[in-house]
Amino acid sequence: MSLLVVGTVALDSVKTPFGEARDVLGGSATYFSVAASYFTNVHLVAVVGRDFPEEHLRFLRSKEIDLAGLQTLDGKTFRWRGEYGFQLNEAHTLETQLNVLQSFKPVLPPSYQTSDMVFLGNIDPVLQQEVLRQVKRPRLVACDTMNFWIEGKRDDLKQTLKLVDIVIINDGEARELAGEANLVKAAKTILSNGPKTLIIKRGEYGVLMFNEKTVFAAPAYPLEAVFDPTGAGDSFAGGFMGHLTQRGDLSEAGIRQAVVFGSVMASFNVESFSLDRLRGLTRREIDDRYREFGRLTSFEHLQGV
Repeated sequence: MSLLVVGTVALDSVKTPFGEARDVLGGSATYFSVAASYFTNVHLVAVVGRDFPEEHLRFLRSKEIDLAGLQTLDGKTFRWRGEYGFQLNEAHTLETQLNVLQSFKPVLPPSYQTSDMVFLGNIDPVLQQEVLRQVKRPRLVACDTMNFWIEGKRDDLKQTLKLVDIVIINDGEARELAGEANLVKAAKTILSNGPKTLIIKRGEYGVLMFNEKTVFAAPAYPLEAVFDPTGAGDSFAGGFMGHLTQRGDLSEAGIRQAVVFGSVMASFNVESFSLDRLRGLTRREIDDRYREFGRLTSFEHLQGV
């Protein structure tokens, strides 16, 4: 099966208590695609400017990511600059330069239009819907969003939610989208808008997955060194969707496995700046950590309980 992602490709400048990186490869679709590439082939839809370094294109191609949908427009590439404190839970945005992203209109090459799995990164919900109009009968559609769209385009976002199967957002976004402080109540409200499954990312506290009948929780992997959380949520989504595409198992058991693989990819992502840790990752490392997750959450049941 094939996997399509639409989102941003960017140049990031990031500062954490453990170091600083300037004009490094970033963007939601970039992190997603690289993480997913360890499981399946990825079709990438995004836009960059004429200043986008060729070395980054070579890297993406080296991961066998299909760049036929990556537009290059006159102007500068989308840039983001942010900083993290010692808690590393939330980035403080210092500067955002939309540049060519302001005029981005996603156009899917014909080979992308029959993609089985679709992930809509946190772009304008109107553009998310435009992408879906170009895809022919996808088997599964998932989406992300952010506070900017929740606050500024709530009605358009609600329309997008009616068209997707899975929503992947963080806990703050879930609370704001639902207007509920309690995550369980927030989940019920969001699921009532159309999606069958809601996945709430909680950073160092792990992940919660909700559907109409059950709740599943996965912890964050305990790490000694966390250098840069940028892209962790997108790497989670890439691992999650990559595994689903590779296996094709959309049962609840399959989706739970995908949640853990997403958590695995996020745990590797934060171990270094930008995509440095994901660059040289091996599938054996991924599978080993997946098994470690299993041991981390295993316990003996009490007899009679």
